[in-house]
Amino acid sequence: MRVLVSRRLTARVEAALAAFDTRYRDSEAPMTLAECRAALAGHDAVVPTLGDGFSAEAFTGPVRARLLANFGVGYNHIDVAAASAAGVAVTNTPGAVTDATADIAMLLLLMSARRAGAGERLLRSGRWQGWQPTQLLGQHVSGKSLGLVGMGRIGRAVARRAHFGFGMQVRFFNRSALPDPGLPGRQVATLHEAMAADFVVVAVPGGAATRHLIDAAALAAMPRHAHLVNIARGDVVDEAALIAALEAGQIAGAGLDVYAREPLVPARLLALENATLLPHLGTAAEEVRDAMGMMVVANLAALASGAPLPNLV
Repeated sequence: MRVLVSRRLTARVEAALAAFDTRYRDSEAPMTLAECRAALAGHDAVVPTLGDGFSAEAFTGPVRARLLANFGVGYNHIDVAAASAAGVAVTNTPGAVTDATADIAMLLLLMSARRAGAGERLLRSGRWQGWQPTQLLGQHVSGKSLGLVGMGRIGRAVARRAHFGFGMQVRFFNRSALPDPGLPGRQVATLHEAMAADFVVVAVPGGAATRHLIDAAALAAMPRHAHLVNIARGDVVDEAALIAALEAGQIAGAGLDVYAREPLVPARLLALENATLLPHLGTAAEEVRDAMGMMVVANLAALASGAPLPNLV
């Protein structure tokens, strides 16, 4: 079975992929439309990842491939309907990323609340003159309210950390009713109720249904002392509206691991001292990337043997 992998993976995963006729792209950049078409035409399976845009246009030429084994849980960069119409199945890697992404959410929440990014920049610049009583005063996290937008696997993992680790009062907004979520927290009826918290974490899937879900009106529901954390997809938040809110002091801060047009980050956002910015580190732990890769391998092996695909989306 001929397989194309869009980017290099960990040593353990690449060793497992040696069971197939596997080729790796030389580039770390996202696949172009022409590359996507060529991959579909020349391989039995393709392993894409974030940014590899398998839009409907990618499926308009010859299609040999029977599987897009996505390396990642999010698959909004793949037109699943177009893939299905072309006879191409799509799988992902759910579960493997949950705890690592929830950890990054708490990291960003703490960094934004305690102004850790600004503090590190001050120290590295050589301008720090020692401890001062009113220097870089941030906000306490323990006991504060947390609004969660999305209560899937990752949302639940964030809620557990926030409540049991920091005694936070959790409220959540979810597109479907969860009468017994099995964790501390109460479901609220509207997005704006969730946004009216001391801290807000966005943990919904990407895609057309959630694009700009967090818009200017949603941001206006947050208190001035509140912090927003986005670990979902970059375009879930209206980036221009968020920048305007941060510049105006409408909210106190934001912690972001994702951006609307990665790897491009707006200069206005980079200039903000009240923005904590990470380069999409959500799953960046070797054992997590190993686990993701082995799920990809399991889906490829199932295709090769004619077995049901374990992680069909």
